[in-house]
Amino acid sequence: MKLDRTSMLYGTLILTGTSIVSQFLGFVYRILLSRLIGAEVMGLYQLIMPVFSVIMALTAVGLTVAVSNLSSQYHARGNRAAIAQVLRRCLAVFLLLFAAVAAVVVLLYDPISVYLLGDARTQLGLLLLLPCILLTGVENLHKHFFYGTGNIRPPAAVELCEQFIRTGAVLGLLVVFLPQNPERTVGLIVTGMILCELFSAVTLLLLARRHLNRAGGLTGIASIAVPIGLTSLLGNLMGSATSVLIPQRLVHAGAEVSEAMSAFGVLCGMTLPMLCLPTAFIGALGLVLVPKLAEGAALGQRGLVQHRVDRSMLATSVLILPAMAFLVVLGPTLGAALFREPTVGRSILPLSVGVLLSCYQSVLASALNGVGRPGAAARNSILCGVVQLGCTFFLMGLPGVGLKGYVAGFLASAALGVLLNWWAVRRATGLRAQIFQWCTAPALSALLMGLVINLLFQVLRRAGLEALPAALACLLFGGVLYLAALQAQGIHLRRLFRLR
Repeated sequence: MKLDRTSMLYGTLILTGTSIVSQFLGFVYRILLSRLIGAEVMGLYQLIMPVFSVIMALTAVGLTVAVSNLSSQYHARGNRAAIAQVLRRCLAVFLLLFAAVAAVVVLLYDPISVYLLGDARTQLGLLLLLPCILLTGVENLHKHFFYGTGNIRPPAAVELCEQFIRTGAVLGLLVVFLPQNPERTVGLIVTGMILCELFSAVTLLLLARRHLNRAGGLTGIASIAVPIGLTSLLGNLMGSATSVLIPQRLVHAGAEVSEAMSAFGVLCGMTLPMLCLPTAFIGALGLVLVPKLAEGAALGQRGLVQHRVDRSMLATSVLILPAMAFLVVLGPTLGAALFREPTVGRSILPLSVGVLLSCYQSVLASALNGVGRPGAAARNSILCGVVQLGCTFFLMGLPGVGLKGYVAGFLASAALGVLLNWWAVRRATGLRAQIFQWCTAPALSALLMGLVINLLFQVLRRAGLEALPAALACLLFGGVLYLAALQAQGIHLRRLFRLR
């Protein structure tokens, strides 16, 4: 059966495939990067990345959602002139906002690095982030134009090329110029990021210009961009504060500075990225879901909106639950083998639950943005950020608690986000929760799979098989077992392929 290229399923499959390849390349990139620079420099690099997220939230995130939503609405009505006007205006606003923020960073980079980030060695990386953010913002605005108009393939192809270029550029610079001090090493990483973003921004800009005719039009950019941008800004500010607090609170609890930075690098640069590797589907689904729901809402198709949210929740459970079960069982072994770091995988069970809940939270937040309730998603996100920040500050500073305090906050904030977002989605759409299909059946199937592959892995290892081949055998056998268990409970995968 040939898929409709304008359907939600087609877009999700294309972006999921792209994201899986991109996530895999990114994971290999992280493994090689961690081996080249070590846990401490990885922690230093992770310390500057929240600044990237904050500035992107302040300047671009709300505008990208506005481009996606409005492009989808105008595309449904055949108004190409308005789409062109939306993109031009959003680019102009982004450049103005970026210029103001960049001026502040250039003037205050020293106190930002010393007093906010807590490490003067972040100064060079902080300054080099600015051109990287400029190019990323231009790239993302053009990407979301393509997403909104249902033209998925150009940004997907560019994203794959970008990942290859990033891997080659960053690792190539490190191989050529290492050894360097930690500050210059971080600077080399960010320089490689700039090179790949330059390719993506220029390519997407030229492709978008080929699809648009310059003409005027009316837009409602502010009503979408402002609440989403403010939400993202506040959320990233709290997330950045959390990232900065982690090593500081570990030191307060009695750890050495280098030990705290290494623990931070392992947690945020190795363990969590490994757990997030299977969530490529969620990002792809969110990118497609927002404009599709906006289109359905604009045309008054309430039933179609409910159908799309229902299928999105089912797909999230069916795909993410077995992935988390597999990583809980084999993640510590794989992490130690791949990263050459024995502490990778510590607290992996509660972290995997948190990642699962955050996937539900993300899908429901996309649904709220798609049906025109960005304010609800904003309030819920801020509340969750407050919970995470509070747990990190108060619990991690306690002797003997350490990183367990962060893990507790991660779990609590994700669970709260799911509850609040679901309540808002139900009020907005009238959709009823399908507990058995969304949660019970996939969870039981994943639990069975996890128990069986745990036993199988031990048997294979005792038989003399190496860790990685044994893990691959468990993955194949566990996947078949999981699908059979789903089928036995009446959950047929063909339901997922009715995603319109």
